[in-house]
Amino acid sequence: MTVHCDIVSAEEKVFSGLVEILVCTGEQGELGIKPGHAPLLTRLNPGPVHLITQNGKEEFIYVDGGYLEVQPNVVTVLADTAVRAGDLDEAAAEQAKVSAEKQVADNLASKEFAEVAIQLSKAIGKLRTIKQARKALGR
Repeated sequence: MTVHCDIVSAEEKVFSGLVEILVCTGEQGELGIKPGHAPLLTRLNPGPVHLITQNGKEEFIYVDGGYLEVQPNVVTVLADTAVRAGDLDEAAAEQAKVSAEKQVADNLASKEFAEVAIQLSKAIGKLRTIKQARKALGR
C-alpha cells in the first residue's frame, strides 16, 4: 500500500509521489507514517525526511523544520527549506556546526544563544541527513 506525499519548500516542490513510508523527526520524537495513519498535524525539527517510494527506492530530504500534515490519502511536509541529501554541502554544514559550537562555548547573551542554537540544530540536521543517506544508499 502507498500514500501520496508532497514535500514543499518556500521555493519549490521537492518531492511529489507515492510512498510506502515516511520517517521524520517531530517535536515529540521520531515519526513513521504509513498508509492508513491517523490524521496528524505536528511541527518538525530540522533533520532528514526518509522516504521509501512506491518502487522501493529510498530518498532522503533535509528540512529545516516546518510542519507535517497527515490526512487519509495524502501526507504533506511544508518547510521553509527542503533539500535533497545529494544536494547538501557537507563541508559547509560541518563548518556551520563548528562555528555554532564555538559561539555557544563563548557564552553568548540569551538572545544570541537562541539564534546560535537554531543554527547548530540546522547544521546537525543536515549532517544527519547526509550520514543517513550514505548509510542507506551504501556510499
